[in-house]
Amino acid sequence: MEPDPVPTGSPHPPSPSDGPPADGSAVVPALLNGPAAEPDAMTGPAAAPAAAGPRKEDVHSAPASAKVSAALAAEAETSLRIEHWRDGGQRTLVGLEALRHEVGDSSARHWVDLTDPSPALVASVAAELGLHPLIAEDILEKNQRPKLELTDGHAHLVVFAVAWERELLVEEIDMVVGKQFLLTSHTSSWDPRAAPHLREGVAPVLARGTDYLLWALLDHVVDDYYPVFDRIEDTIDDLEDRIVSRPEADTLDQLFSLKRQLVELRHVSSPQREVFNQLTNRVIPFIAAEHVIYFRDIYDHAVHLSDEYDGFRELVTAALDVYLSTVNNNLSLIMKRLTGITVILAGIGAFAGIFGMSEAGSAFRFGEAPGFWIVTLGITGLAVLIALVLRRIDWI
Repeated sequence: MEPDPVPTGSPHPPSPSDGPPADGSAVVPALLNGPAAEPDAMTGPAAAPAAAGPRKEDVHSAPASAKVSAALAAEAETSLRIEHWRDGGQRTLVGLEALRHEVGDSSARHWVDLTDPSPALVASVAAELGLHPLIAEDILEKNQRPKLELTDGHAHLVVFAVAWERELLVEEIDMVVGKQFLLTSHTSSWDPRAAPHLREGVAPVLARGTDYLLWALLDHVVDDYYPVFDRIEDTIDDLEDRIVSRPEADTLDQLFSLKRQLVELRHVSSPQREVFNQLTNRVIPFIAAEHVIYFRDIYDHAVHLSDEYDGFRELVTAALDVYLSTVNNNLSLIMKRLTGITVILAGIGAFAGIFGMSEAGSAFRFGEAPGFWIVTLGITGLAVLIALVLRRIDWI
C-alpha cells in the first residue's frame, strides 16, 4: 500500500526539518495516528518563505534516516515472510515492499509471519495492515496472558507454546486475523511451518481461508503440549521411585522445581482453554461457520490437557507427602536401632559398674576367683541374647 501523496494545493508543504521518511519507521506514526491537522489559512502565506531552503540540521538528519530505513529493510528481508495466495496460486515473498504491493489485493489471502521482529518492524507491518496501535503495543510487550480480543475489526489472539529441555520452556505467540490476512509474531524457537497440516505446503490450507490456517497453527500449538506432558509424567514416576528407594535432599529440590513448573504451566494452560472456548461459542466475523467444528476439537484437547494437569498436581503433592513420611520413617528406624544398642550397653555397664574396673588388672593376671569369670561370661551371653532378640524384631 503506497503512502498517500502530499496534495499540491496544500497551504503548507512538508517541512524539510522532518527529513525524508524512513522506510516503515518515520511513516508509521502518521499511518497509525491519522492525517495531520490542516494548517491555519492565516499562516499559510507567511510560512512559504521559511521553506525556501533546507536548514543545516536537515543535511545531517537525511543520512541518519536513510541508515534507519536501510536497517529496517534489511531486517524485513530476514524476519518478514509473506505467503501470498490468489486464484489457486501461492507465492512466498519477503520484505516490506512486497507487503505494500500485495496487501491491497482484496482478492488475495496473506499469511504475514514475523520472526523475532524489532519494534520498528512491528510498527511498520501494523501500519501496512491497518492494525490498531494497541494491537502493535501488545505484540511488542511480550508479557500477556492468553486472550482473545476484537479490536478495530481485527481479532488478536495470544497463545503459548511449550517445550521441554530439562525444564519447561514457555513462549508467547501473537496472532492477528483479519478478513484477508493472518499475522503471526513469535521467536525463532517456535517454527509454525513444522505444523503437521502444513507438510504439503501452505497453499492447500490458505485456500480454505485464513481462519482455517489459524486453526492449523493453533492445533499445532496444542499438540505440542502432549510430549511435554509425557515428559512431566516420566519425571514424576522417576521421582516417586527415588523417594521410596532412597530419599535425598536433591530429590526434594527436584520436587519443588517440578511444582514451580506446573504452576507456570497452569498460568498459560487454564486461560488458554477459555480462549479456545470463545473461538467456538463467540461470534467472530473472520471464522466461517463450517470451520467452527475444527476449533471445537482444539477446545476438547485443551480440556483433556487440563484434566491431565490436575492429575499431575495431585501426584506431585502426594509425592511430597510420601517423601516427608519416608524421612520420618527413616528417622524412627534410626532411633529404634540406637535404642537397641543402648539396651545392650546398659546391661553391660550395669554389671561392670557393680564390680568396678579395679578388678580388671588382677583378672588379667588370673588372680581373681572363678566367680568373676562366671559373671563376665554371663554378662556377655546376656548381651548377645538381647542383640539376637532385637535383631529378630528388626530393631538393629
